[in-house]
Amino acid sequence: MTTLPAPSAVGRSAPRQRFRRRRAWIGWGFIGPFMAVFALVFLAPIAYSIHLSLFQDRLVGGTSFVGLDNYQRAFEDPQFWSALGRVSLFLAVQVPVMLGIALLVALAIDSGRLYGRNFFRVAIFLPYAVPAVVATLMWGFMYGTRFGLVGNINDTFGVSMPEPLSADLVLASIGNIVTWEFMGYNMLIFYSALRVIPHSLYEAAEIDGAGQWRVITAIKIPAIRGALVIATIFSIIGSFQLFNEPSILQDIAPNAITTHFTPNLYTYSLAFDGQQHNYAATVAIVMGILTMIIAYVVQLRGMRKEK
Repeated sequence: MTTLPAPSAVGRSAPRQRFRRRRAWIGWGFIGPFMAVFALVFLAPIAYSIHLSLFQDRLVGGTSFVGLDNYQRAFEDPQFWSALGRVSLFLAVQVPVMLGIALLVALAIDSGRLYGRNFFRVAIFLPYAVPAVVATLMWGFMYGTRFGLVGNINDTFGVSMPEPLSADLVLASIGNIVTWEFMGYNMLIFYSALRVIPHSLYEAAEIDGAGQWRVITAIKIPAIRGALVIATIFSIIGSFQLFNEPSILQDIAPNAITTHFTPNLYTYSLAFDGQQHNYAATVAIVMGILTMIIAYVVQLRGMRKEK
C-alpha cells in the first residue's frame, strides 16, 4: 500500500521549488547583459568571419560557396608563411628580452636597495601610457638617416651608423619600439606579484643564511611563476597581432616593410587594398587558431611547472 506524503510536506516543497527557480532567473538577470554584449562583439564577428571564409567572390557567378578552398590557399601561400615566420622570429627574440628586462627592473625595485624606486617605477611604466601611434612616429623620427637622430649623429660626428629602417634591421627596430612600450606594463605585473609574497619566507631564508641571489632564485621567481606565465601569454598574443608599428613605419621604409610584413598587415592589405575579404577572413581565422594553440600550450606548461 503506497503511503502519500503529508500535505504539510507537499506544501513546503512547492514554495522551495519556486524559490530555486527565482534564484536561477536572478543569476541570469545579472549575467544576461554581459552575455548579450559578449555575443554581439565577440561571438558574432567570429561567426561572420567563418562564414566569409567559406565563400569566394568570382568574376563570373558572383559570390559562391567554396568550402575549405580558402584555407588550402592559405597553407600554400608563400606570403602568409613569410609573414608568419617573421612574427615567429620576432616573438622568439623580442619577448624573452622584454620580459627579462622587465623582471630585472621589478626585482631591483622590490629589493628596497634602489634609491628613488617610486620615481623609477613611474618612469618605466610611463611609456605604456603613450599611444602606439605616437610612440612609433617618435621612434621613426629618431631612426631617420636624413632628418632624424641617426642622421644628425652621422652628420655631427662624421660617422656612418647602420640604418635602423633598412630591410635587415627594421624588425629589430620594431622590437625596440615594442619593448620600450610594454616593458613597464610587464614590470608592473611582476612587481605586483612580488609585493604579495609572504614576508615569512624572507625571514626563514634570512635565518638559513640565504643570500640575495638564493632568495631570488628559490623564493621570488618561483612565487611569481603565475605572473610570468600570464605576461608570456599576453606577449605571445601581442606578437602575433603586430600591426600598428609596421603599418606606421611602412610610409617611412616602404622598401623594408612590405604589404605582407606581418599576418595582420597582410590581412589588412588583402581586405582593404585587394578587396579580397573572404581570403582575408581566412587568414585572420588561421592566425587566431595558431595563436590560441600556442598560448594554450604555454599555459599548460606553466601550470605544470607550477604544480
